[in-house]
Amino acid sequence: MLKLLIPTALLMMFAGSWEVVQFFLFVLSFLVSLKCAHDFFMSELGYMMGVDYLSYALILLSVWIVALMICSSQKVVKTYNFSGGFILVNMGLLMCLFLTFSSMNYLFFYVSFESSLIPTLILVLGWGYQPEQVQAGLYMLFYTLFASLPLLICLFSLYEAGGSLVIGLPYKVDQMDFVSVLWYFSSLFAFLVKLPLYLFHIWLPKAHVEAPVAGSMILAGVLLKLGGYGIMRILSIFSVINKSFVWLWVCLGIIGGAMVSLMCLREVDIKSLIAYSSVAHMGMVLGGLMTSSWWGMSGSLVVMVGHGLCSSGLFCLANMVYERIGTRSMLIGKGLLSIMPSMGLWWFLLSIGNMGAPPTLNFAGEIQVLSSLVGWSKLTIIGLVFLLFLSASYTIYMYSISQHGLFYSLLFSCSPGKIREFLVLLLHWLPLNLMIVKVGSLIFMP
Repeated sequence: MLKLLIPTALLMMFAGSWEVVQFFLFVLSFLVSLKCAHDFFMSELGYMMGVDYLSYALILLSVWIVALMICSSQKVVKTYNFSGGFILVNMGLLMCLFLTFSSMNYLFFYVSFESSLIPTLILVLGWGYQPEQVQAGLYMLFYTLFASLPLLICLFSLYEAGGSLVIGLPYKVDQMDFVSVLWYFSSLFAFLVKLPLYLFHIWLPKAHVEAPVAGSMILAGVLLKLGGYGIMRILSIFSVINKSFVWLWVCLGIIGGAMVSLMCLREVDIKSLIAYSSVAHMGMVLGGLMTSSWWGMSGSLVVMVGHGLCSSGLFCLANMVYERIGTRSMLIGKGLLSIMPSMGLWWFLLSIGNMGAPPTLNFAGEIQVLSSLVGWSKLTIIGLVFLLFLSASYTIYMYSISQHGLFYSLLFSCSPGKIREFLVLLLHWLPLNLMIVKVGSLIFMP
């Protein structure tokens, strides 16, 4: 893991040269992709760090998304908006993500998990372009900190009861008394807010709307996955208690996802619509995780990776439109096929990926999550039908409203697309569709 942390730290020395940072980030992601763990057990790397397939997939996703978000933020360089500080913040965030996904100690994981909030907050407050960015930053800060304090207390209780905080030790909480149940809910609460679960999702649309494109890409691409990753790590302690509450999380995930999908159908702000769609996707991920089955866990991981690539690409597209017409409203910025015909293909490809069409990662992951949920209870078919139908509905709504209709009449001329923008979108779409081959070989192996 030091082989990743040291190059990332060295890249901070080249904060003034964007080309060097972009090049070496893509080289780093290529090197990470070559070195894969050989089994699903934690492999020791020293310094309380280790990697398995779960950590490896999310570390690779983190490097890839950070490289793409720097490529998408060229406006920071052109406007001389503290570009060196922007690189430093992003490299600091990448180091926090490395430490979080490779931690073998629960307390070390907690510290790294909370540390990732600081660079994200600086991105929103420092490079956000809306007047309510302070309010959005405070929402994100206090939601996360309020939910994570019970987790810290539970970790201290875990150390007192088991004598160790190393991830993977055989200590289990197998009693169904009041204290154990309170311990269970307190431990999960921090990750449910970060995921985010419906009812605790208010901070997410505000943060996305006020954040710059880099903030939106890293929020949707990686930071929401911290919640799912934390749930996977913590559930092994509460496997007995979790069996009694699977129904609660599955109901909240499916019903909450359907409710948020209905909210998407009345949205006119395109960034807000994409943000709410993340909540709907993460509701299905939560249901798959809580079933604790092999297909549920692996499918949730695949959906998280696929959603990270797809939603990051959609936020990138929304920013390209905003830079040209100066508004996020789909009522004003419609008819994009007339003024940006080359981008129409990318809107279509990423939109069908968002609704889980083959051969995307979202399709492979959703098939597995659906199988695990239906295997747990056949009654979930009713909710899943509504959730999937509404998910396809708001995606078609977003594509049709933005691409068709009368274009913005006050717009005299604009660029239909640049080579850099097409390259960024291609690098979102290629892994989203080509990685299904690798995923299939990992998931369906005996």
